[in-house]
Amino acid sequence: MVKTPLDAPTNVVERNILLTSEIMRYLLEQPELFSALPSDFELVILPEDDPEMRLYNLDLLDKYGSQGKPIVFARTKARPSNGATKIRPSLFVPVPVAV
Repeated sequence: MVKTPLDAPTNVVERNILLTSEIMRYLLEQPELFSALPSDFELVILPEDDPEMRLYNLDLLDKYGSQGKPIVFARTKARPSNGATKIRPSLFVPVPVAV
């Protein structure tokens, strides 16, 4: 199956890279969180205040899947509010349900 690239909205790739680095910094500062996360996962960033990036990231997940890896969703603000310098993402790991 041929997979064609999605057309990225302006600067969405750069915004994703910056936000990914902030989330990784948060995780490294909170190493105890790794014990609750799968050992090899696909991170999907869902910024609450950037619908363009959120939809693009969900489209990427829909189009390319997670390559068989568990998915971890990170809900966060793309731009910290109230003068905060660091983001505090909420991490969600979907639980598979046997049918």
